[in-house]
Amino acid sequence: MASRSNRNLVPEAKAALDQFKMETAGEVGVTLKQGYNGDLTSRQAGSIGGQMVKKMIQSYENQLKSGSK
Repeated sequence: MASRSNRNLVPEAKAALDQFKMETAGEVGVTLKQGYNGDLTSRQAGSIGGQMVKKMIQSYENQLKSGSK
């Protein structure tokens, strides 16, 4: 079985993803620090990730409705 790494496929997108994560964390009421955030609970980390996925799906659906990519 191939090992899965935790690297970005598009390294140039790292800053945008970090900004998206910080904004989303603020929306769900979780305070993130720059760098390591290993002190977050699973619930906090999950709420950030879940909200990010929800926003990405919503954005994609809106693109489909408007006919643009």
